[in-house]
Amino acid sequence: MLRSLQDVAYEHLAEVRELVSDFYRDPDGFKAVDVETLHRRVEEGEVVVLDVRPPDEYASGHIPGAVSLPISELEERLTELPRDREIVAYCRGPYCLFSRQAVERLRGLGFRAYQMEEGVTEWEERGFPVAAGEP
Repeated sequence: MLRSLQDVAYEHLAEVRELVSDFYRDPDGFKAVDVETLHRRVEEGEVVVLDVRPPDEYASGHIPGAVSLPISELEERLTELPRDREIVAYCRGPYCLFSRQAVERLRGLGFRAYQMEEGVTEWEERGFPVAAGEP
């Protein structure tokens, strides 16, 4: 229901479209990674995928192979992240701020980090597999 409401707002309110556009406009020139591109890159083992949602949300469904790293634990778990690979963070969907916060922090520390354009719901809607279970 929430996803449908978001879609209706986006389609009918110019202000919402502008906010979304501004949110994803990256001052560093990096674009958000779309679902199809991320799927290909995951299949090819090119990226580390971070699920920055709370653990219970990760357990209910996540991108296979994604590392559960809740935004609240990011600072204390930085040493677990590779510096030699690209990182793509995702959260609840296009209006969730967790992935944006994670990417901004990681970039500030020198990581090559990007955010997924949408969330795991949109991933699943495209027919890509979703895993469930504890991290």
